[in-house]
Amino acid sequence: MKNKIVTLFGGSGQIGSNLIGSLIKKNYRVICVTRSAFRNTHLKTQATPGAIELLEWNTENLSEVENAIKNSDVVINLVGILYETRKQKFYKLHAKLPEAIAKICARSNVEKLIAVSAIGASKDSRSLYQRSKFQGEINILNNFKNSVIIRPSVVESHSSNFSNLFARLSFFPVIPIPNLRYKFQPILVTDVVKAIMKAIELKDNFGKIYEIGGPKIFTFKEMIESIMQAIGKKRLIIQMPMPIAKIQSAITDLLPFPPILTRDQCEILSEQDNIVSNNHLTLKDLDIEPADVEKAMVTWLVRFRDRGQFSLGKYNEKS
Repeated sequence: MKNKIVTLFGGSGQIGSNLIGSLIKKNYRVICVTRSAFRNTHLKTQATPGAIELLEWNTENLSEVENAIKNSDVVINLVGILYETRKQKFYKLHAKLPEAIAKICARSNVEKLIAVSAIGASKDSRSLYQRSKFQGEINILNNFKNSVIIRPSVVESHSSNFSNLFARLSFFPVIPIPNLRYKFQPILVTDVVKAIMKAIELKDNFGKIYEIGGPKIFTFKEMIESIMQAIGKKRLIIQMPMPIAKIQSAITDLLPFPPILTRDQCEILSEQDNIVSNNHLTLKDLDIEPADVEKAMVTWLVRFRDRGQFSLGKYNEKS
């Protein structure tokens, strides 16, 4: 039997770099579509030669990857951005690209398309990020019936944008946050990977949406407090008025890499919580018990502690 082939978009990101290993263990051959193959050659170290192929492309020309999709059994789209730049736009990457991928899948022999979206995706959101994610879901489901959508809450790992950002902000004695009561349900990247693998294996889940989150719901303030505890620091966490947060973010959005919350993220914080709604399928339907995010965070946030890994003994005693 020949190995099944997976074409993976966004394989160099937080989820993709963890997913490749699981796909290889299941004897899939992976075609990783990336905008810079040279920068991502390290991905090939996860398997024997030939098991992982890097295919370079650009968003203006999908013909480069059409043959790869046509010869694949499964296609996975993980492409996503947290903020816009001059070249990278939400609707282009979150809505138009998924539509193009779905259309290629529909005229090919692809068995299933898995697309990772986000909890909170909605056509009524004031956030361009959330509206574009929702439109991407619609474009996928309308163009390829053998599709599955996975919506995670905040995804955590050693390369997380969330926990690492606020650990770095511990440099300041006071951390101002808009909407301290906003709720998250953070989930480990390993559980997101498990969800994707289960979604591939399951039969009769075409057209389904899974909302997935971790075992515990945190308010924004509780999440920052948990990060501070993990790095052994005490900081004053205060409420920043949303109008001020939006003015500040409008200024920092002008930078190439916004150092803190963007204006669009402020809009998200003004809306519904980022938690599993129970309006769709969940991790229970995939028979997955999510791992403890707080406990896992210590393993990668240890570098922010005053004595690094040598301070973990004291931390474990307190916990």
